[in-house]
Amino acid sequence: MIIPLRQRALPFATAIAAAIGGAIAALHYHRLGLTISHYDARGHLVVARRIVDSITPGWQQVGAVWLPLPHLLNAVPVQIDAFYRTGASAVAISIVAFAIATGALAWMVLQHTQSAGAALVAAAVFALNPNVVYLQATPMTEPLLLALTTLAVALLMRWVDADAGLKSCATSTAGLKSPTTSTARLKSPATSTAGLRPYATSTVGWTFALACLTRYEAWPVTVCALAAAVWTQWRRGDSLMAASRRVAAIACYPAVTIVAFAIFSRVVIGQWFVETGFFVPENKSLGQPLLAAAEVWWGADQLSGTVIIAIAAAGVAVLLATGVFSRRRADAFIVLSLVATAVVPWLAFVDGHPFRIRYLVPLIAIEAVGVGVAVGLVNFFRGARFIAAVAVALIIAYELHPLDRTAPMVVEAQWDGPNVPVRTQVTDYLRARYDGDTIMASMGSLGHYMQEASREGFDIADFLHEGNGDIWLAALNGPRPYAGWVLIEEKAEGGDMLARIARARPHFLDGYVRVCEGAGLALYQRQNRILNVSR
Repeated sequence: MIIPLRQRALPFATAIAAAIGGAIAALHYHRLGLTISHYDARGHLVVARRIVDSITPGWQQVGAVWLPLPHLLNAVPVQIDAFYRTGASAVAISIVAFAIATGALAWMVLQHTQSAGAALVAAAVFALNPNVVYLQATPMTEPLLLALTTLAVALLMRWVDADAGLKSCATSTAGLKSPTTSTARLKSPATSTAGLRPYATSTVGWTFALACLTRYEAWPVTVCALAAAVWTQWRRGDSLMAASRRVAAIACYPAVTIVAFAIFSRVVIGQWFVETGFFVPENKSLGQPLLAAAEVWWGADQLSGTVIIAIAAAGVAVLLATGVFSRRRADAFIVLSLVATAVVPWLAFVDGHPFRIRYLVPLIAIEAVGVGVAVGLVNFFRGARFIAAVAVALIIAYELHPLDRTAPMVVEAQWDGPNVPVRTQVTDYLRARYDGDTIMASMGSLGHYMQEASREGFDIADFLHEGNGDIWLAALNGPRPYAGWVLIEEKAEGGDMLARIARARPHFLDGYVRVCEGAGLALYQRQNRILNVSR
């Protein structure tokens, strides 16, 4: 498939427009004080910062629960206090990712439908969704996930089509008996394959690999996309073995990446893969796959307008039918791999993970593609696609309000808001009496508080946390030799690990006195330090 130059420019133009709009939206949410209102936004900044700012700095601080790429990208900028306290550098990464994802979705739909109007509509469904617009204005990792998965899928589609085009050209050239005739008819093999050469296998492979280092949702997307690529090449005439061998050249990149991460996790925390211990199983769908699937559907429905969802569902159904019945457009299954972002939240809900609307935001990508494909199908008469695109654009304008402060994601991000001013009394007490003694706190539960405390001059190196390895493990047996202060989250999700230890072992806090509390956060001070102050 050769895409005309003016159409190749369209995804780039949509990406530029998205970047400009994203920057304006980021400034808007900064003025509202919502940039880092989500506790995980602050947590991601802390993980990036602690690589350098730590009692035990080093590569081990990258962690092994969250995947490392977002933190590695932001590790150097957040050592600057202004970037760490505001999240500005991470927001810049999110805006760039938002632009890439918007352009990739437009490109994907353009490849499949050859309709510029359909591509623009798909970009609009994604880029004007208020939940996406808000997330790209924060340090959250979903924008980077969306950028890398959509770009990887678009590149894989192009790679498969270009590979088929090259084989077709090679076959037709081989069938010509006379070299002179072949030169006359084709001018040159290089000219005949212009625009058909596949993107480097390594480019596609590395894009999937980077996605797999961003969020776990990329793992099932990668598996499904590569399996769909094998299906596409088999449907177009390759043997199953030949198709598998070609796609394996791409698959080795994410596969090696995932294995390397598992080894890293084993070295850092002693587990190949962290599955439990970082949430309390309290979801009503615990152990109920159908109820968990209903939660996924409900969440996806809440994130967009009803009519847009219906159009998207029709487009996705068409993609499914096309992938099954059309040899030429079997690559529709590659596009459908974006649905697999639902696998991880579905499994999490089955395991009892608390429901979070944020986990369903990546599904807006396949929703955008579905709407674009549906528009691209309308070709009953000249100008029909244009009319359909305008009609859908009007629906988008009616149902999506990009800066809607009542959007589910914006509301969810403010859950912790009421606790922030209450916690300041703990910070004020600590700041007034702090003399450099280490503060023991679980970063898994209080990473967001550590970032808050930076505004009062506290560094990550002032805290003893899980990332400090053997020192932390020793302190769990008895913190008195290691920490002058202990911070415990006692309420959220039943309390953090220190709260559970304190309940199970009443002598855990021997030698400490409870001196302050607020919003479920309790501060304990070592007794000998209190005596010294009183004297």
